[in-house]
Parts: sequence; structure tokens; C-alpha cells
Amino acid sequence: MSELIISGLKAIISGTGTEILRGIDLTIRSGEVHAIMGPNGAGKSTLSHVLMGKPGYSVTGGTVELDGVDILSMETWQRAQAGLFLGMQYPTEVPGVSLRDMLAASFAASDRNRDDLDSLIRSEADRIGFDQKFLERPLNVDLSGGEKKRNETLQLGVLRPKIAILDELDSGLDVDALRMVSQRVEAATEEDQLGVLVITHYSRLLEELRPDHVHVLAGGRIVKSGGPVLADELEETGYASYGADDDGEAEAGGQPSEGETFADMFADPLA
Repeated sequence: MSELIISGLKAIISGTGTEILRGIDLTIRSGEVHAIMGPNGAGKSTLSHVLMGKPGYSVTGGTVELDGVDILSMETWQRAQAGLFLGMQYPTEVPGVSLRDMLAASFAASDRNRDDLDSLIRSEADRIGFDQKFLERPLNVDLSGGEKKRNETLQLGVLRPKIAILDELDSGLDVDALRMVSQRVEAATEEDQLGVLVITHYSRLLEELRPDHVHVLAGGRIVKSGGPVLADELEETGYASYGADDDGEAEAGGQPSEGETFADMFADPLA
């Protein structure tokens, strides 16, 4: 059993002093699904970026521990090795690096046996309806938005992290793809005891990826928590009653393009 404990997490955009996260408290355990919902600019993607150590942010308060280990002191690759996985809102393209090579490098870094890697990749592709012709392409290059999300889900299934942070997993997916991807993540919570923090605007994702807890993030804070029914309420009422104040409206980094590169993902958003 694993546990990600976020306590009083505060973060600003580096160099500006603009505070985005204003005290996040959240605990995610193995097998649990936590859904984060909220208005645009509330800090949802910033939370995912700060947890994985994307440059351009400075943590000004609070702690984040995975199984008792401080992850805020780690580099991004160390956080990944410790068991964190980020499914990005806009998956990056990595020309010249194949999916298999990337996964093989991940296995090698963790001293995992690579003998069955190829069969595992093909098996995961079949589970989510990911055309195997895409397996030979450089990572995410010339894939549609939906295909990139399937690719991210395949990586999740192969790597089997402890905790997955999924930023708008449903973006770009049609109804059938959404069902397959959601069901695969849901299965991982049972098969591998995966803990999930999923960021979404719409309750349709949560019809298949069933949340144990739903949280409303507005103005850089979690302002309400509840069960699955809260997602249905938000679908009907929207976020007007949780209006973020002005300082929390803009998140660092903006909206990256579909063709964003790996280097772009880790560039300073103010550069």
C-alpha cells in the first residue's frame, strides 16, 4: 500500500511572485481515485506540474510525501522512479525516441527485467484499442490528441506506478476511446492497487473511472470535497458559486500546442 500526502502545499510562478496554489491538503492511497474539478485557471494543472517538478514554479510552503519520503527535494526523474506518473494534458512529442526505447530506458533505470517488454507493450495496446502501427513511431509524433492519450495510458499500464496524476485524460477522446482508457485506469486500481488523482472538467469521464472522492479546486484551494454525487452536481450547476479570485486565474505555462516538444515541456514558462 502506498500513500501520497499533500499538506499545505503553496506555490508561485517563479520570478513573478504570483501565487497559484494557496494551501492544498490531499491524501491519495493505493486503489483510490480522487477527482479534481474546478473552473479554468483554478490551479489544477499547476498542481500536477508542481507534484512532478516542472520548472517555472517555486514551492513556498507545505510538504509532499510519497510513502514517507519527501518528493519535493527530488528531481523529476527521481519522482518518477519513486512511483509517480504524470499523464499530461498535452502529451509531448519526442522525435527520434521510440515508445519502446523510452519504456526500456525506464525499466533499466528501475532495474526491471526487459525480457517481456515487447509482449507487454502489445498487450497493453490491445487492451485500449491502440493501433500497433503507432508503436513504431517516435513518441507521440504525428499522433492525434486522442491517440496521444491512449499512448499515455499504455505507458501507465506498462510502467505500473504507485500513484498516477492524470491531467484531463478525457481531452481529445471520442466516446469509445474514453470508455476503453477509463476502464483500463479503473482496472489498474484493482490489479495493481494504483492510486489516481484525475483532473477533469466533465463528469462523463467519471462514469467509467469511478471516483472515491471528488474535490472542487478554486482560487488555488480545495474548497469542497465529497463523493461521486458531487461531480453530478457540478455538471448541473457549474462553478459559479466557487468563483476563483483574480489572482488565481492564470496558470503558468499557458496552453501548449499539440506539437510541443519534450524540451518545451520542461522549459521555464516565463522564458
